[in-house]
Amino acid sequence: MRAAICLLLTVWLINQAARAECSTLLDFEYRPLSERTQKARLCEQFADQVVLVVNTASKCGYTPQYEGLEALHARYRDQGFAVAGFPSNDFGAQEPGSEQEIREFCTLTYGVKFPMFEKSRVIGDQADPFFVKLAEVSGGAPQWNFHKYLIGKDGQFIASFPSKVTPEDPALVSAIEAALQADR
Repeated sequence: MRAAICLLLTVWLINQAARAECSTLLDFEYRPLSERTQKARLCEQFADQVVLVVNTASKCGYTPQYEGLEALHARYRDQGFAVAGFPSNDFGAQEPGSEQEIREFCTLTYGVKFPMFEKSRVIGDQADPFFVKLAEVSGGAPQWNFHKYLIGKDGQFIASFPSKVTPEDPALVSAIEAALQADR
């Protein structure tokens, strides 16, 4: 009995320490896209990873960037990189579908395997707190769909890239590679 109590206490202390180490930028919880009960804590899901946060939309001129985002995710995943997609209907009502429809579209049309989270507001008075924080640390909210925020392994903001910067853009790729090399 004493051993079981010690084990439970140890697990609890480890969890508390992990919570205490969470970057304030990633200290948010979201449901994976179209899940109804499960929530993921960003700082746990992306611990020690470089993350590219992108507000996405399925009916936008930039929608083909899904293909490049998935390619980036696949290329650098084993080095500690992830893309995190947040569908949003804030710009031109270009993400009108349900979360299930969005998930099916992304998976079937572009083969998206990177984490996608619940549909979110990214601008305005009703903006999700994560995007409010991203706008605060970067100096600007997204101006359109497929805006990109790069976050380092330490959970700190690195750079922001507007929608027109494609996933293949040398400046974005260089920033990702530099972030992956940091603290090695």
